[in-house]
Amino acid sequence: MMAMFEGFSPGQKKKTILFIVLSAFVLTNALIAEFTGVKIFSFGKLFGLEPFTLDGLISLSVDFNLSVGVLMWPLVFVFSDIMNEYFGKQGVRFISFLTAGMIAFGFAVVYAGTKLPAADFWLALNKLDKQGNAFDIDYAYSIIFRQGVGIMIGSITAFLVSQLIDVAVFKYLKGKTGSRKLWLRATGSTIVSQLIDTFVILTIAFYFFGNWNFNQVLSVAIVQYCYKVLIAILITPVIYVVHHIIDRYLGKELAYEMASMSKSN
Repeated sequence: MMAMFEGFSPGQKKKTILFIVLSAFVLTNALIAEFTGVKIFSFGKLFGLEPFTLDGLISLSVDFNLSVGVLMWPLVFVFSDIMNEYFGKQGVRFISFLTAGMIAFGFAVVYAGTKLPAADFWLALNKLDKQGNAFDIDYAYSIIFRQGVGIMIGSITAFLVSQLIDVAVFKYLKGKTGSRKLWLRATGSTIVSQLIDTFVILTIAFYFFGNWNFNQVLSVAIVQYCYKVLIAILITPVIYVVHHIIDRYLGKELAYEMASMSKSN
């Protein structure tokens, strides 16, 4: 496998491998989040949390429901921030647009699959659920993945907008802090960008393309945003560990050179 890097200098080889690995993490986590995001699960039931009501300009019931896809999104932004640290906004923009394109491609392939005629033996083998009730697996397959079209449009829009905001906030904070306070750059940019991401994707996917009312959007958005902020804070030590591992892999001089160059691009 290393033959593909023949002719590369040691520094070029390390930079290329690092970019591929970080890009793979961003792309893979984003795709997983997209394809699992159609299910809304009860975080409250999982941990025994009771719903509560917020009274203010509007009365809003918050019952701790989350999209399964949201579980992965903090990792996407964490690895984007790490990429920003070494490759700057140009590197993050490249992987952001590539990821958006792969999400669209993935959904196009899956959506086309829902239009293909189902095999009779497959329908027969799966015609009953666990309780013995009649079950149309082809309809279930289609309805799940077609819900994903609205999520795809919403998430691509939200992903690109929030990623560009994340890059801008990260770059601004890095300009203020230099090589210090990595926790502030990573957490601060994620908190700002995820506010945009959470509300944009839920509004487009489930309000405009789905059947939710706006109160349901707000209820889920508040819980998801709080979850993302909490994870962004809790995962901060992991960022330092990953940063340390990368610095050791690159070597002190190359790591410093890449971090310095990332400020200007």
